[in-house]
Amino acid sequence: MTNKNIWIINEYAGSPYHGMEFRHYYLGKELVKSGHKVTIISSSYSHLFKHLPKQGRENIDGVNYLWLKTFNYGNSHDKRRVLKWFLFTFKCFFLPFMLKKPNVIIVSPMAPFPILPAWILSKIYRAKLIYEVKDIWPLSIIELGGHSPAHPLIRLMSWCERLALTKSDTIVSNLQNYGEHIKDLGLKRDFEWISNGVDIDELSQIEPLPKEIQMQVPNDKFIVGYTGTIGVANALDSFLEASKYIDSDEIVFVVVGCGQEKERLMKLYKNSKNIIFIDSIAKKQVQSMLGLFDVCYIGLQKEKLFKYGVSPNKLFDYMFAEKPIVYAIDSGKSNIVQIANCGISVEAENPQAIADGIMTLYKMSDDERAKMGQNGKEYVMEHFRYDKLAKAYEKLF
Repeated sequence: MTNKNIWIINEYAGSPYHGMEFRHYYLGKELVKSGHKVTIISSSYSHLFKHLPKQGRENIDGVNYLWLKTFNYGNSHDKRRVLKWFLFTFKCFFLPFMLKKPNVIIVSPMAPFPILPAWILSKIYRAKLIYEVKDIWPLSIIELGGHSPAHPLIRLMSWCERLALTKSDTIVSNLQNYGEHIKDLGLKRDFEWISNGVDIDELSQIEPLPKEIQMQVPNDKFIVGYTGTIGVANALDSFLEASKYIDSDEIVFVVVGCGQEKERLMKLYKNSKNIIFIDSIAKKQVQSMLGLFDVCYIGLQKEKLFKYGVSPNKLFDYMFAEKPIVYAIDSGKSNIVQIANCGISVEAENPQAIADGIMTLYKMSDDERAKMGQNGKEYVMEHFRYDKLAKAYEKLF
């Protein structure tokens, strides 16, 4: 295969130095190792970034970044965020003045507006156009945000989504059942499933936890832990409510991270002796934290949207850490935890079911839990390493 010049257009693409999202950094780094030139076109502001980049060009671990200047809109609910979508899309029309001719254009937006400049530029350059779906918009904001399908902005998003699904050369999604959504739209298109995964280079640089954090986790208890964003979608209400259905002082719930729901949950469970909240930690310290857990929890709200599949990064971190998992997500067909036999699947947002799942794992022998954890590690190493995921992408070029 000849080396390609690849553009990845994703206004939320970040890096380990700036903050989420990391998917395209990991894929880009592996594609560069294979001899391709990769430029990620992202925005100078995202509510997901911890450290804001400067406008212009930057090379991060071999991957070129072009940070298009946009404005700070505050948090994810700020209405100015919509204006930022349109500004970023408009600036993408001028990429020919800033970058060399691409062979491949991957456009991976949330709001699907950037498909318009990406499609036009792919025609001008005769470049392969790949449309990648990580979140199904506008369906996500219709079902989760309660917005009407008849709203003009939603109708415009729907038009852009159909443009993307009909005009792209290839469709990619990290959602295993995304093909069902394409069918639901009345379209006949195949898609390629390329999941999220783990970056082996990063996981070889694990950092220890500071002692003051490590000491917050009891070493003489059975720890059921969660790491990540503490948001509404993560269904941590149900997870913590499950503690009331467990009649054992030996089981402790640990929640590590930050987010809009943290303050409310801390107030709600401030008198609970078996619930511990810990502030967010560095990404390189996550595996050290997971090493203190006996079982890991992952959950999402019970929404029809998730029948098309999910690909949460923390799931692969849990599997790599060799920890059995309580998986409380209604994600349609057989999920990865079931396929890999690395945990227990329970009904989403059902505290009793979550508690039952935790007790099932608690009553297992150490060897049985260790075998589940080993299953997860072996499965993620076989199927979800970013070097292998990048190879799957290369086949599409």
